[in-house]
Amino acid sequence: MRILYVEDEPFLGKIVQESLESRQFEVRWVTDGAEVLAAFEQFRPDVCVLDVMLPHRDGFSLGKEIRALDPQMPIIFLTAKSQTEDVLQGFDSGGNDYLRKPFSQEELIVRIKNLVNLTKGNPPAPPANADGIRLGRFLFQPERQQLHLDAQPPRQLSHRETQLLEMLSSKPNAIVERREILKQVWGHDSIFNSRNLDVYVTRLREYLREDPGVQILTLKGVGYRVVCS
Repeated sequence: MRILYVEDEPFLGKIVQESLESRQFEVRWVTDGAEVLAAFEQFRPDVCVLDVMLPHRDGFSLGKEIRALDPQMPIIFLTAKSQTEDVLQGFDSGGNDYLRKPFSQEELIVRIKNLVNLTKGNPPAPPANADGIRLGRFLFQPERQQLHLDAQPPRQLSHRETQLLEMLSSKPNAIVERREILKQVWGHDSIFNSRNLDVYVTRLREYLREDPGVQILTLKGVGYRVVCS
């Protein structure tokens, strides 16, 4: 597997590069944001791991350009920023995942493998009678972790996106409590996990916005419900 790794901090970059290469990954390490796009075109990686704060170019803008060049490219952002707004900006910039510093090497490797497995080799859209959960014009297939819209290529969801959407869509028009979601999807209803839930709900709304008849409504302080008109 080929990994384009972008990190300007020499000590951390060397540790991560050596850790990945010791597990048989082929790594191209780039330290300057201005050199990333050229390295991407030459190296043709299977996944991009981008630091956000870089010389000359920031990781978010690079993620957008890489996503424009290759809509299916898995992208992971690495950053010390932890505010919900920063996480949302990462996802809006084309990121599939967001890992906060400091992180363990094992966690990074697991996330890389999982993301590549989810995003590569997607099968074509299913026929109209395929099994799944109908949400307006969407077909949601939890077992495949895919969301289909008409004849467009399927959107590959992350494990937690799938868990969350399955919880909400399995009870159409019914309220699903925040506490129930946090305990089932994250294992604990902490403040940190609550912020993560807000981020994931925002992402799902973005995915579903092409059908205005499908909405995830917020009942402040209580939970959410999916409505299909």
